[in-house]
This record gives sequence, C-alpha cells and structure tokens, in this order.
Amino acid sequence: MSFFQNTCKPKGFAGKIMVNMMNTGHAALAEWGLTHIKIRDDDFCLDIGCGGGANLKRLLGKSSNGHITGVDYSEVSVQKSKKLNRAAIQEGRCEVLQGNVMNLPFSENTFHLVTAFETIYFWPGIQVAFQQVYRVLKNGGTFLICNESNGKNTKDEKWTDIIHGMTIYTSEQIEKELENAGFSKIEVDQNQKDWLCLVCKKDD
Repeated sequence: MSFFQNTCKPKGFAGKIMVNMMNTGHAALAEWGLTHIKIRDDDFCLDIGCGGGANLKRLLGKSSNGHITGVDYSEVSVQKSKKLNRAAIQEGRCEVLQGNVMNLPFSENTFHLVTAFETIYFWPGIQVAFQQVYRVLKNGGTFLICNESNGKNTKDEKWTDIIHGMTIYTSEQIEKELENAGFSKIEVDQNQKDWLCLVCKKDD
C-alpha cells in the first residue's frame, strides 16, 4: 500500500505518521474554513473524518459549553483523536467514535453543526453521505465542507491516481448533491490558493 493511501484510511505505523501530518498540514485550511461560520457557546457539533483530532480541539475552543463529537472509520484516527482530546473527553465535553459516514451512528436532529475537512474525497458516495448529514442535523443546522482541491486544477489529478478511492469534486458537483439532499442557502467561497469552502443549511 502506498504511504499516501493513509490519507484515505490511516492504518498501522504509517497511519500514525499520517494523522500527525494531517493535524499540522491541514491547520491553515481549518482556520480559514471556520471563519465562514458562527459557532455558539452551547452548540452540539460533529466533525466527520476527524483524523488526528485537531479540529475537534478547535471546535471545543469555540464552544466552551457545547459538546463536540468526532467520527472516523480509521481506528488509528480514533485513537489519536481520543489522545489529543483526552481532557475534554474526561470532562464529558467530547466523544470520538469509529463509524462510517454512509451510515452515521446518530439519531435524527442531533447536531447544530457538522463539519467535513479534507474528507469528502474519500466518501464512497457523496449523495448518500450528504443525506446522512442532513438526517443528523437539527432543523436550522449548518453543514461546512472544506477542501484544499477544487476539482479544476489538473495538478491535483495525480492524487486520484496515487490514492485508490479518491474523487476530487468541483464546487458545482458538491452544490448539486447538497441541493439533492435537501440543503439550502448554499454559499461557496474559494481563496487565492484555490481552497474550497461550502456552507449550507438544513431548513427550519
């Protein structure tokens, strides 16, 4: 297996290296993405594909009386996320679960905010996954997607050749599937680095 396959599902020793790299390498993207939303002090938030747990820590810092949940289908990622956020987990403010976005292990109308940083590339089907996100969001809830690749830069195509199961989507493709899943008020932003951010709502 290629080392870079661990971006999809970190495994073993190489996977442990990858999740550490993700925590550092995706920091700037995460900070930029979070400027697009407002997080209330008591929000219940879900980070899908939580990787090494750095974004769980960021969300905890922005919602001091809320509850932050992370889910990832990699055991290595779950272990790292739990280690990084051990104190918040012990305080009952954070939970990290192993699970699959195609069948999220949560009840309907659970979260005020769902985030997905650098992860929808690896979801087996974004149409079904977006329906799952819609299901677990509360009415009026927000879904935030952030990608470093916008699907229009040919240089990014090398990654889909290297990483099995990776698909890079354009903003138009993502927006269409969000609409099909029932989301509205979709806002799209792209910065000078061609990073992509989409924010949408589940209607009240």
